[in-house]
Amino acid sequence: MINLFKIKGQKNEEAANSKGGPPVKKQSPGELRLHKDIAELNLPKTTKISFPNGKDDLMNFEATLRPDEGYYVGGTFTFTFQVSPSYPHEAPKVKCKTKVYHPNIDLEGNVCLNILREDWKPVLNINTIIYGLNLLFSQPNDEDPLNHEAAAVLRDNPQKFQRNVQTAMSGGYVDNTHFPRCK
Repeated sequence: MINLFKIKGQKNEEAANSKGGPPVKKQSPGELRLHKDIAELNLPKTTKISFPNGKDDLMNFEATLRPDEGYYVGGTFTFTFQVSPSYPHEAPKVKCKTKVYHPNIDLEGNVCLNILREDWKPVLNINTIIYGLNLLFSQPNDEDPLNHEAAAVLRDNPQKFQRNVQTAMSGGYVDNTHFPRCK
Protein backbone atom coordinates (compact mmCIF):
# COMPACT_ATOMS: atom_id res chain seq x y z
CA MET A 1 0.00 0.00 0.00
CA ILE A 2 2.79 2.41 0.91
CA ASN A 3 4.52 1.68 -2.41
CA LEU A 4 1.37 2.73 -4.27
CA PHE A 5 1.51 6.18 -2.63
CA LYS A 6 5.21 6.46 -3.43
CA ILE A 7 4.64 5.53 -7.09
CA LYS A 8 1.71 7.96 -7.34
CA GLY A 9 3.87 10.74 -5.88
CA GLN A 10 6.66 9.99 -8.35
CA LYS A 11 4.21 10.04 -11.28
CA ASN A 12 2.77 13.39 -10.14
CA GLU A 13 6.31 14.80 -9.85
CA GLU A 14 7.23 13.46 -13.31
CA ALA A 15 4.06 14.98 -14.77
CA ALA A 16 4.91 18.38 -13.26
CA ASN A 17 8.48 18.16 -14.57
CA SER A 18 7.36 17.11 -18.09
CA LYS A 19 5.28 20.29 -18.37
CA GLY A 20 8.49 22.29 -18.47
CA GLY A 21 8.21 23.61 -14.93
CA PRO A 22 10.96 23.53 -12.35
CA PRO A 23 11.23 20.41 -10.21
CA VAL A 24 8.68 20.35 -7.42
CA LYS A 25 10.33 20.85 -4.03
CA LYS A 26 8.78 18.62 -1.40
CA GLN A 27 8.01 20.35 1.87
CA SER A 28 8.80 18.58 5.12
CA PRO A 29 5.94 18.06 7.57
CA GLY A 30 7.56 20.77 9.70
CA GLU A 31 7.43 23.25 6.81
CA LEU A 32 3.79 22.41 6.14
CA ARG A 33 2.86 22.92 9.81
CA LEU A 34 4.87 26.15 10.04
CA HIS A 35 3.16 27.48 6.89
CA LYS A 36 -0.21 26.78 8.57
CA ASP A 37 0.93 28.41 11.84
CA ILE A 38 2.11 31.55 10.08
CA ALA A 39 -1.09 31.79 8.04
CA GLU A 40 -3.11 31.60 11.27
CA LEU A 41 -0.99 34.05 13.30
CA ASN A 42 -2.97 36.39 15.50
CA LEU A 43 -0.24 38.76 16.64
CA PRO A 44 -0.64 41.43 19.28
CA LYS A 45 -0.47 44.94 17.82
CA THR A 46 2.94 45.34 19.49
CA THR A 47 4.52 42.47 17.52
CA LYS A 48 5.66 42.13 13.91
CA ILE A 49 7.31 39.24 12.10
CA SER A 50 9.69 39.43 9.16
CA PHE A 51 11.56 37.03 6.90
CA PRO A 52 15.11 38.37 6.43
CA ASN A 53 15.97 35.56 3.97
CA GLY A 54 12.78 36.09 1.96
CA LYS A 55 9.42 34.30 2.00
CA ASP A 56 11.04 31.15 0.56
CA ASP A 57 12.76 30.52 3.90
CA LEU A 58 9.90 30.22 6.36
CA MET A 59 12.01 28.13 8.73
CA ASN A 60 14.07 31.19 9.76
CA PHE A 61 12.31 34.39 10.71
CA GLU A 62 12.33 37.24 13.20
CA ALA A 63 9.75 38.61 15.60
CA THR A 64 10.04 42.19 16.85
CA LEU A 65 8.28 43.05 20.11
CA ARG A 66 7.49 46.55 21.36
CA PRO A 67 6.04 46.13 24.86
CA ASP A 68 3.25 48.56 25.75
CA GLU A 69 3.18 47.77 29.48
CA GLY A 70 5.54 46.84 32.28
CA TYR A 71 9.21 47.66 32.83
CA TYR A 72 10.10 47.51 29.12
CA VAL A 73 7.58 50.01 27.67
CA GLY A 74 9.09 51.84 24.73
CA GLY A 75 11.76 49.25 23.98
CA THR A 76 12.17 47.29 20.75
CA PHE A 77 13.37 43.69 21.02
CA THR A 78 14.07 41.35 18.11
CA PHE A 79 14.04 37.56 18.38
CA THR A 80 15.27 35.05 15.81
CA PHE A 81 13.35 31.81 15.27
CA GLN A 82 15.02 28.74 13.76
CA VAL A 83 12.50 26.02 13.11
CA SER A 84 13.68 22.46 12.48
CA PRO A 85 12.10 20.16 9.89
CA SER A 86 10.84 18.03 12.81
CA TYR A 87 8.63 20.89 14.05
CA PRO A 88 6.15 20.65 15.84
CA HIS A 89 7.70 17.66 17.59
CA GLU A 90 10.70 19.82 18.43
CA ALA A 91 10.42 23.40 19.72
CA PRO A 92 11.90 26.18 17.59
CA LYS A 93 15.23 27.66 18.68
CA VAL A 94 14.56 31.23 19.79
CA LYS A 95 17.23 33.83 20.60
CA CYS A 96 17.03 37.50 21.45
CA LYS A 97 19.17 39.59 19.05
CA THR A 98 18.74 42.67 21.23
CA LYS A 99 21.04 42.82 24.25
CA VAL A 100 18.66 43.30 27.15
CA TYR A 101 18.80 43.55 30.95
CA HIS A 102 16.24 40.87 31.80
CA PRO A 103 16.10 38.02 34.34
CA ASN A 104 14.89 35.50 31.75
CA ILE A 105 17.21 36.46 28.88
CA ASP A 106 20.98 36.20 29.29
CA LEU A 107 23.51 38.54 27.69
CA GLU A 108 24.06 36.06 24.81
CA GLY A 109 20.36 36.18 23.91
CA ASN A 110 19.31 32.78 25.28
CA VAL A 111 15.70 32.80 26.41
CA CYS A 112 14.31 31.03 29.47
CA LEU A 113 10.71 30.23 28.59
CA ASN A 114 9.29 26.92 29.78
CA ILE A 115 7.38 26.22 26.57
CA LEU A 116 10.66 26.34 24.64
CA ARG A 117 12.10 23.61 26.85
CA GLU A 118 10.48 21.03 29.10
CA ASP A 119 6.85 22.13 28.58
CA TRP A 120 6.94 22.06 24.77
CA LYS A 121 4.17 19.97 23.21
CA PRO A 122 3.35 19.55 19.50
CA VAL A 123 -0.06 21.20 20.03
CA LEU A 124 1.73 24.49 20.80
CA ASN A 125 2.55 26.83 17.94
CA ILE A 126 4.40 29.99 16.93
CA ASN A 127 1.57 32.18 18.19
CA THR A 128 1.90 30.61 21.66
CA ILE A 129 5.65 31.31 21.72
CA ILE A 130 5.17 34.94 20.69
CA TYR A 131 2.56 35.45 23.42
CA GLY A 132 4.99 33.82 25.88
CA LEU A 133 7.76 36.23 24.85
CA ASN A 134 5.41 39.18 25.28
CA LEU A 135 4.51 37.87 28.74
CA LEU A 136 8.21 37.80 29.70
CA PHE A 137 8.36 41.56 29.09
CA SER A 138 5.16 42.39 30.94
CA GLN A 139 5.88 39.99 33.84
CA PRO A 140 9.58 39.10 34.16
CA ASN A 141 10.08 35.99 36.30
CA ASP A 142 12.76 36.09 38.99
CA GLU A 143 12.16 32.46 40.00
CA ASP A 144 13.61 30.78 36.88
CA PRO A 145 16.37 33.15 35.72
CA LEU A 146 19.15 33.01 33.17
CA ASN A 147 20.48 36.39 34.34
CA HIS A 148 20.75 35.76 38.07
CA GLU A 149 21.94 39.29 38.91
CA ALA A 150 18.92 40.90 37.22
CA ALA A 151 16.62 38.41 38.94
CA ALA A 152 18.08 39.22 42.36
CA VAL A 153 17.61 42.97 41.79
CA LEU A 154 14.02 42.43 40.58
CA ARG A 155 13.24 40.33 43.65
CA ASP A 156 15.04 42.48 46.24
CA ASN A 157 14.71 46.02 44.88
CA PRO A 158 12.10 46.52 42.11
CA GLN A 159 12.76 50.29 41.95
CA LYS A 160 16.45 49.68 41.24
CA PHE A 161 15.45 47.05 38.67
CA GLN A 162 13.25 49.66 36.94
CA ARG A 163 16.17 52.14 36.89
CA ASN A 164 18.53 49.47 35.53
CA VAL A 165 16.08 48.55 32.75
CA GLN A 166 15.67 52.21 31.74
CA THR A 167 19.45 52.75 31.81
CA ALA A 168 20.03 49.66 29.66
CA MET A 169 17.29 50.57 27.16
CA SER A 170 18.75 54.10 26.88
CA GLY A 171 22.13 52.73 25.85
CA GLY A 172 23.89 52.92 29.19
CA TYR A 173 25.92 50.69 31.48
CA VAL A 174 24.50 48.39 34.15
CA ASP A 175 27.11 46.73 36.41
CA ASN A 176 29.94 47.39 33.91
CA THR A 177 27.95 45.92 31.00
CA HIS A 178 27.09 48.20 28.10
CA PHE A 179 23.67 47.85 26.48
CA PRO A 180 22.96 49.34 23.05
CA ARG A 181 20.03 51.73 22.86
CA CYS A 182 16.76 49.93 22.10
CA LYS A 183 14.22 52.73 22.59
